[in-house]
Amino acid sequence: MAETQFSPGVVTIENDQPIINTQPIQVGAAIIGPTVKGPNEIPTTCTSYSDYVSKYGDTFTSGSQTYSYLTSISAYNYFQAGGTTLLVTRVTSGSFTPATSTLIPNAVESGVLSTETNALLGSFASVSGSTQTLTAVGASGSVSGTGATLNVVLDTTTSISTVTVVSPGSGYTIGETLTVGTSSMVGNGAPLLFTLNANDIVNTNSFTLETLSEGEIMNSASPINSDGSLQSGSIDNLRWEIQSPDTDEGTFSLLIRRGNDDTESPVILETWNNLSLDPTSPNYIEKAIGNQKEQILQDGAEFYVDLIGNYTNQSQYVRVKSINSPTYEYLDNAGDPKTEFTGSIPIVSTGSFEGAVGSNIPGPSAGAGQYYEKISNTGNTQGLASSDYTQAINLLANKEEFKYNYITVPGLIKDFATHASNISALITKCQERGDTLAIIDLEDYQSQLLEVTTEAKSINSSYAAAYWPWVQTIDPSTSQQVFVPASTIIPSVFAFNDAAAEVWNAPAGTARGVMSTVIRAEKKLTKSQRDSLYKANVNPLTTLTNTGVTVFGQKTLKKKQSATDRINVRRLLIELKNQLGNLAENLVFEQNTAALRNDFITQANAFLSSVQQRQGLTDFRVVMDETNNTPNVIDNNQLIGAIFIKPTKTAEFISLNFNITSTGATFN
Repeated sequence: MAETQFSPGVVTIENDQPIINTQPIQVGAAIIGPTVKGPNEIPTTCTSYSDYVSKYGDTFTSGSQTYSYLTSISAYNYFQAGGTTLLVTRVTSGSFTPATSTLIPNAVESGVLSTETNALLGSFASVSGSTQTLTAVGASGSVSGTGATLNVVLDTTTSISTVTVVSPGSGYTIGETLTVGTSSMVGNGAPLLFTLNANDIVNTNSFTLETLSEGEIMNSASPINSDGSLQSGSIDNLRWEIQSPDTDEGTFSLLIRRGNDDTESPVILETWNNLSLDPTSPNYIEKAIGNQKEQILQDGAEFYVDLIGNYTNQSQYVRVKSINSPTYEYLDNAGDPKTEFTGSIPIVSTGSFEGAVGSNIPGPSAGAGQYYEKISNTGNTQGLASSDYTQAINLLANKEEFKYNYITVPGLIKDFATHASNISALITKCQERGDTLAIIDLEDYQSQLLEVTTEAKSINSSYAAAYWPWVQTIDPSTSQQVFVPASTIIPSVFAFNDAAAEVWNAPAGTARGVMSTVIRAEKKLTKSQRDSLYKANVNPLTTLTNTGVTVFGQKTLKKKQSATDRINVRRLLIELKNQLGNLAENLVFEQNTAALRNDFITQANAFLSSVQQRQGLTDFRVVMDETNNTPNVIDNNQLIGAIFIKPTKTAEFISLNFNITSTGATFN
């Protein structure tokens, strides 16, 4: 059924006919799964495995065991095979939030006096004597006002009208004695002394950092030992350090350090020098470090990502969550930095991040060479349920925002009832996008052939493909031999195919289907087992002598016999609709004339000819003339084009007929 157009744009329509067969494909894959760290539920592009590790991590340690995820194994294999871009969406169970640097605002030793209730004073018995040091001993009392003038109320019987700071007049420092005098008060009217505590002053220009990663990885709340080390810090945790404060210039330096280092052996991850609290400075802290945070918004059934903050994140670890600048006028009338800024420069100090929510749940032990991620309600080894994938799948349905040509969710296997709805949702979104293929897993490790074929027969779509059995590979993070579902490795096969040939070539066979990073298959399939799998539209992973484990099938999960029951044809159509759709975008709002239509035909023919020369098509025809653009069509502001194609089919079933002839026969 054709999409109804309510706003200007291009709709591509695919007709699968017996004789005549008629989405944007970007080089790159999408993967959904748990990771060690990184933004939660926010699709993020990685351009190399090292880029992936910096954003999402590779391993984490729990007790004596080191763990990694199928996501990282898949990413490694994908880039090793020539993949260029990988769109990663981290999924977690429950609520995951970043940690903040709560110590940075509180580490400031000077500022203006607090105006909060009970911040400075408490109740006291008397005010006799020439001076009196007041100590907060009760809950009564308040102070208000800023600068050098205070309004103080002690209780209902003792009050002080306006008191004036005698010493110091400004630049209040924690621990010093603040002397105030007054002309009127209950008592003898003598000056009073106040000893300033941390809560007595505030930094009106303080800032808070937030980790880019969500959850406890990189977000240690561990206290600091006397030697400067974190009591339970790890390589994944972060800490911060303030250096080189300069109150004359209003600048300071910020270091981001590894959490398990110490004062004697600091491991500096990032250094930010000459940071300023001046919004007009090129080194203004928000500009230098960045303050952007992505958030997921929903408009009806559609999900999209929006940005909070005006400055692109330059740090790989943190962002400026908040900053309180009292004024954008940094300099006073004399041209010197205002004390509101210079007096708020942090002192030399160090601390950790804290307040994170969300724990990574370790997977099972890799004993006996077995490794997998069950996504289930029972025996839940990763803390993930199928429902945790819902938002990621819905978000990635937005084809205008996220471009990729195939998607996988390694480890999402059928071992509980809701698997079917989750896979169905993924495939439905791929069909709605019309420009991507879902590589799905069916059954758990050590499943039986009948279970796999039965599950496959319950799915009907040319936008999905399944492979079996599981395979053994090397986890690059741990160097362990592990068994993984096929969807973990198949993206690398597609990546190699696209780098070595064309998207319309079959990612299978000894030329482009050899799984070079696979040690062995979980099962060595017989000819009969391969036949059963292919009848059920499951692509066998076959062990070939002298070749190794090889993809020996390229079927989609479409039940009805059709050109689109083959992956190479499905991906050809995706490419053609993408490229011609992009070409048609240039026609929107142009004058609907014969010249315009002829121009499109010329360009479309040129592109399709190149595809034909590269063996993607055997023949084609483009029709965009008065036959399908009648006066009525044109009057409705429509432009219709018909693209007829003959996809090049692959040779899968080869027969060699040997004919024995007599000695006297001749061959012409």
